[in-house]
Amino acid sequence: MVELRILHDTSQFQAADRLLRRIWNTGPGDDPPLAVDLMCALAHAGGYVGGAFLDGELVAAASGFLAEGGSLHSHIVGVAPEARGRGIGQAIKAHQRRWAAERGLNSISWTFDPLVRRNAFFNLARLGARAERYVPDFYGPMNDGINGGDASDRLFAHWPVNPGPAPAPPRGSEAAVVILDETGSAHEPGGAAVLRCATPADVERLRREHPGEAVRWRAAQRAALGGALAGGYRITAFTGAGWYVLERAA
Repeated sequence: MVELRILHDTSQFQAADRLLRRIWNTGPGDDPPLAVDLMCALAHAGGYVGGAFLDGELVAAASGFLAEGGSLHSHIVGVAPEARGRGIGQAIKAHQRRWAAERGLNSISWTFDPLVRRNAFFNLARLGARAERYVPDFYGPMNDGINGGDASDRLFAHWPVNPGPAPAPPRGSEAAVVILDETGSAHEPGGAAVLRCATPADVERLRREHPGEAVRWRAAQRAALGGALAGGYRITAFTGAGWYVLERAA
């Protein structure tokens, strides 16, 4: 059974630190994904530091801080590889949402790597968050086992605490113009009303085995997806096959 808790003391923060280092495959000399002293400070200052426990063992950790406009910015969420596929990621995001609602906050924001297909599907399709902005190299190069020194381009996600009516479904994506295909080759949108932008099947594996190819995908997606968002399109869906669907904003 999964139990969601707010983490309070140093021993829990140390356990979260060990878990996050393992998830991000952080080397001995690398900066941790989230330092123990920062978790202590966040918790003391009224931020969110939470964890998910499975049979008493910590298997997920998350933290966030209060942001302008009555929002929680969720800085990091990590789920142990052996615990994935059990709804734990969704449970900890729901815990964040309840925590935010209890404090009168109106939204939760976070960033995610637009090349990582499973995260895009989770955030946009499963949770129903909106991706609003593309930011190139947001954190600078990240040398952990997940990011592999790649530029840290990110999409900013926005998730209302009290969601309104469901958005209208996107217009037929089968007729959309492809601006980045499954080979990582970019194409001009040509003024189309609906666009599609691909993601690699497993960019983390690409970074380990073919780092040059991963870098090429990053540059191509930055030009295609980032360019479309800057040009007045908005992301309206993410498909199970790994495509962003974009529509020209009204």
